[in-house]
Amino acid sequence: MSTTGAPRGLERRLFETLLSGEWIDAHDNLAICGPTGIGKSWLACAIGHKACRDNRSVLYVRFTRLLDELALARGDGRIANRLKSLASVELLILDDWGLQPLDAQARHDLLEILEDRYGRKSTIVTSQLPTASWHHAIGDSTYADAILDRLLHNAHRVELEGDSLRRTKASISD
Repeated sequence: MSTTGAPRGLERRLFETLLSGEWIDAHDNLAICGPTGIGKSWLACAIGHKACRDNRSVLYVRFTRLLDELALARGDGRIANRLKSLASVELLILDDWGLQPLDAQARHDLLEILEDRYGRKSTIVTSQLPTASWHHAIGDSTYADAILDRLLHNAHRVELEGDSLRRTKASISD
């Protein structure tokens, strides 16, 4: 298996396919999982930057911050507009999914976002949790089934592995 850069388990052919953007045209999703510091966010942003250069609209947001933004938008009456803007962007990058348990409102909001995007737009989700743990992390089995069906049914999956690149970089500079 040929890899790019550090031996993280990323096949060069898959990386090139993701950069081509055909999966975005097909309205597929992408799940990038792996331990902290392995390069999930970097990879998602690299794909997002390439999509921007290809004249696609892209929005990057850390998932926990998005939940906070949605709570504020709900409080001041902007929630419909915020959900509409999330539905319209061609590539939505949700970074660091699964860092905190989802409450009922967060589950509902995530389902709404993914329902609006399913089959129409593409979403990248990065997570330290393996996809097999996502059902449990969502908390409610009915919501988990619905969310994961819309997110993973048509998703390319990248499982990165190895040591933190931050630790590697720190030990090189010591």
